[in-house]
Amino acid sequence: MRALLLSLALLVVFAAPAAAQNAVDQAAEALQSEPVYVDPSVDVDADAVSSRIEEHGLDVHVAILADGNAERAAKRLAEEVGGDVVVIAGSSIAAGPSEAATRAAGAVADAGAVSAQAAALDFVDRLGEEEHGGGGGDGGGGGAGGFILLGLAGAGGAAIAISRRRRRREEAEQFAEVKTNARDDLVALGEDIRALEVDVEMPGVSGGAKTDYETAVHAYDRANRGWETARRPRDLEPVGSALEEGRWAMTSARARLDGEEPPERRSPCFFDPRHGPSAREVEWAPPGGEPRMVPACEADAQRVDRGEDPQSREVTVGGERVPYWSAGPMYAPFMGGFYGAGIFPALAVGTLLGSSWDSPADAGGGDFGGGDFGGGDFGGGDFGGGDF
Repeated sequence: MRALLLSLALLVVFAAPAAAQNAVDQAAEALQSEPVYVDPSVDVDADAVSSRIEEHGLDVHVAILADGNAERAAKRLAEEVGGDVVVIAGSSIAAGPSEAATRAAGAVADAGAVSAQAAALDFVDRLGEEEHGGGGGDGGGGGAGGFILLGLAGAGGAAIAISRRRRRREEAEQFAEVKTNARDDLVALGEDIRALEVDVEMPGVSGGAKTDYETAVHAYDRANRGWETARRPRDLEPVGSALEEGRWAMTSARARLDGEEPPERRSPCFFDPRHGPSAREVEWAPPGGEPRMVPACEADAQRVDRGEDPQSREVTVGGERVPYWSAGPMYAPFMGGFYGAGIFPALAVGTLLGSSWDSPADAGGGDFGGGDFGGGDFGGGDFGGGDF
């Protein structure tokens, strides 16, 4: 009985942090495309808060959670989505990284609020005043001209905020497309693993074949976990790396099952990593690009030798199927995972993927909507805010 009670107690202790972390993950994903996230268990009108943000022309993300550590959640969300972030968790509020957001959150905490929605609207109003100078006087004779300038500044701010939100929404949609295409590679490896399961379980199978098979299974599991938690393009690079390891292990296992020595481990076929390890290099040029040497499976190498098009890995972009190297830099981290950062940039030269290696701020190396904050707290200190 004591052991049972202890187990129940541990479940209670760890369940709340796990639930809170899951809520932050959900908020991070939602805020990639929308300015406001509201936990389903909280009674807040997200549209009303979004409308208020747009009225003020602000570039801010608002997350309203049922409970948890508001400051910790705000730091995490800032790393994920960039820009100013405010988190209302239960009756606590935290915001940053700008000083304006920090002061607005502190003022909301000092003033008190009757509900999470009231706190959110109050924060947005205060931040709007901070950013657009609503708290100042008439400037000693600025008169109507001053109001006109403020109005123009507000309109410009609104246009910028709308543009940024539109860009984030487009990037989120593009990344969702990348994840869907990456899932195809994951499914393909899983099907190959299941197809080989019976053969590996047969009597007399060598230990080496079984080890290779287990390596493939572990690599698949690692790739699947990485795919599920990926929030930005660079998160998919280890997924590609794990899939490459799994694909190689499957090739080795099949060779051992056939009584042959595993082939030398080489880079995957550049035209489609699912073809397995390359057999040799061939000279190839993308349409309009310069020739370069790329690793190819024997079947594709022979096609290139004959002047034919290789069987390339195609992905869906905007509803159309195109070779992955024409899909744009957002695919670079995932595909680069198959080849390694030191090899893939050279292979990608002259393709749309190659541009991401020249511009780290693109999807291949940066975050959506902005960069990191240097690993520190907002403004060099703690988040502004408190309890209300």
